Amino acid sequence: MGDKVLTGDASVQSPPSRVTSSGVDPMMPAPYRILRVRQELHDTFTFTLASADGSTRPNFAPGQFNMLYAFGAGEVPISISGNPADTNVLVHTIRSVGSVTNAMRKLRRDDVIGVRGPYGSHWPVAEAEGRDVVIVAGGIGLAPLRPVMYYVLARRRSYGKVVLLYGTRSPDDILYRRELERWRARLDLEVHITVDRAGGDWRGNVGVVTALISKVPWDPSNAIALICGPEVMMRFAALELQGRGLSVEQIYASMERNMKCGIGLCGHCQWGRFFVCKDGPVFPFSGVKSMLTVWEL
Repeated sequence: MGDKVLTGDASVQSPPSRVTSSGVDPMMPAPYRILRVRQELHDTFTFTLASADGSTRPNFAPGQFNMLYAFGAGEVPISISGNPADTNVLVHTIRSVGSVTNAMRKLRRDDVIGVRGPYGSHWPVAEAEGRDVVIVAGGIGLAPLRPVMYYVLARRRSYGKVVLLYGTRSPDDILYRRELERWRARLDLEVHITVDRAGGDWRGNVGVVTALISKVPWDPSNAIALICGPEVMMRFAALELQGRGLSVEQIYASMERNMKCGIGLCGHCQWGRFFVCKDGPVFPFSGVKSMLTVWEL
């Protein structure tokens, strides 16, 4: 699970067994202790977790997610936002939007939560070696793309031009601000940030993130684009990218649905003919383009 090879057309798979070949029940969370809590925004925080028994965490690929369990409150799917190369900790950036995430917001260092995973498909970053990489993120959509940045920067010479375009509602909503500043200071990256609404002290770009796509050069014949954010933003970002010469086969999007089991058994995250927890969350845009135009699908 989690090592799917992405192609131009995602396919539906049969539901997995409740028990893996190793005898582990995938519905059973493992206890993880909170090492650090970092307040990112007024409603968004980051947990750094370590296994409660001291073991190394399972390997994950950029774009995958875990199911996080707050004891007494419930379970939610959260993208992994840390460094794939750091096998000691798990990092999750969480926005408080419901009862479970609000319960998690009250947790502190040394508290314990349950973790299941990693699950789902991944960004095709290994397959993109030798190509330009264009990353378009909106709001908290930067969190699932952050592992891509870690992965690519650790292998920087294996890629062509690397571009990060990031948009938020206001300067106060910018995620990972200090890390973005470090990335912007590098000479081997193009990092551009824009906000929908600017205050008097903002000196950067103003406008939607899709407006940045036409301003940054890359080679459309040898590029891959990874997009994550609100669905309307992803739809228009894909249109802009195609206008720059990228085909739908060169564009990948991460979808968000309310998942309950994480392994395709409950059907709660069904999206057309797909189950987002196992066929996604990362999809080739060619496979989901038509569904992104269906209102409230």
